[in-house]
Amino acid sequence: MGILNRTSLFFSKNFTVLVILATISALCFKSLSILLPAVKILLAIIMFAMGLTIRPNDFVKVFKFPKALIIGILLQYTIMPALAVSLILIFSLNPEIATGVILLGCAPGGTASNVMTYIAKGDLALSVGLTTISTLISPIVTPLLIFFLAHSWIKIDILNIFISISQIVLIPVILGVILNLLIKEKLNYIYPALPTVSIISITVIIIAVVSSNASAFTKSAFLLIFVVIIHNIAGLFLGYYLSKILRLDNKQCKTISLEVGLQNSALASALAILHFNPLSALPGAIYSIVHNISGSFIATRWSKKT
Repeated sequence: MGILNRTSLFFSKNFTVLVILATISALCFKSLSILLPAVKILLAIIMFAMGLTIRPNDFVKVFKFPKALIIGILLQYTIMPALAVSLILIFSLNPEIATGVILLGCAPGGTASNVMTYIAKGDLALSVGLTTISTLISPIVTPLLIFFLAHSWIKIDILNIFISISQIVLIPVILGVILNLLIKEKLNYIYPALPTVSIISITVIIIAVVSSNASAFTKSAFLLIFVVIIHNIAGLFLGYYLSKILRLDNKQCKTISLEVGLQNSALASALAILHFNPLSALPGAIYSIVHNISGSFIATRWSKKT
């Protein structure tokens, strides 16, 4: 095993620990908020790395069985936004935190779902397809959902959010896919490094967001963590059992559960910083910690069951 593979394996295995240590560091050293302007660039790097891993063959199997794909996309963009609104009403969250929860609920699935699906012995082709398609349609769907759910208490510029998501998500993914198609063979040497790049980027985003909101995090930590945990666990639960009710097989149910429950929290934080209040980025940062712990736990449990 080469050094890049060993490094990638180390970071993947210790991602949760790394994120927790990063959060503690951010709370201790508020000066790390200087990293905040880099969030947009770091998210674009993560999306570019995602694009480099996408191949046309990944979709061949999925589109032969479109029912699971359609159900997965619909559940992705209904369960999490509905849960976000419910949590805001139940806990009477202030406008800044409420905005962050809405952003989180309206984000597409994160790339962590692909890794967790592999561990859980789910349908990996379906997972890649769901993540990719939910990401590609996010410049349109996410701003519309945010406006519909949150325009009553906060000013929302749909066009600017569309432009931001296109710049930091859509364009980098498409560029990655194109580069993969053009010089696939030459990229084989760097593929093992992509998980490490993504993990480091997510960790730095968390540091930037938490350090810039250290005081607010300390004051509201319990409530924020509690809300985010409920959002995550309920998403995983509903994703699985609604898929089961709709008569998908067990591998597809596991896959959709992970796709729904593991959001692109980095995108939620980036949109909060770019268009709203830095405090609105906190739910996304906390979600990054929570969904890696819950996703790893449930994926490992599922991997041991036939």
